[in-house]
Amino acid sequence: MQSNAGTRSLSVRDLTYTALMTALMAVCAWITVPMTVPFTMQTFGVFMALLVLGGAKGTTAIALYILLGMAGVPVFSGFNGGIGVLAGPTGGYIIGFLFTGILYWALQKFCKNRKGKAGVLAAGLCLCYAFGTAWFSHVMNSRETPVGFFQAIGMCVAPYVLPDLLKLLLALQLNERLKKAGVLSRS
Repeated sequence: MQSNAGTRSLSVRDLTYTALMTALMAVCAWITVPMTVPFTMQTFGVFMALLVLGGAKGTTAIALYILLGMAGVPVFSGFNGGIGVLAGPTGGYIIGFLFTGILYWALQKFCKNRKGKAGVLAAGLCLCYAFGTAWFSHVMNSRETPVGFFQAIGMCVAPYVLPDLLKLLLALQLNERLKKAGVLSRS
């Protein structure tokens, strides 16, 4: 579908899938095990959005998820929403999802096969971890509860690496099965 200006507009299918992936991220955030940084399935939702929608539309779904949360819609872990969640110690990890999407979008040419997709998503996860950990340290230090960057890595990243990699593999597998079943287009 083309608009008058000659630019490609989003189809109803694109809008529907974007909304579904945004909703998936919210539902995945509600599956929570309380810890320093809550253990959720959010990263699975982020990976699925990028795999199903691709870089541009997947990043749009991530941005929409964050904007809904900023507006106060309870899409974050623990059925929370609002700018205070993003300004809090763990908000950097949520914002980091956007960096994961942007990196996937920028490196999409390397995402032609399972190995390439896994590598780019893992690199995006590292970027999310780096931003989130720096944010966590900054917020904690501003609250006069000193937490160094490496201490924050031990608290906020190390316990999540293996589970997040398992979520990445699960997302890759589910995406492939949905495509084989004809539920998703083979893009």
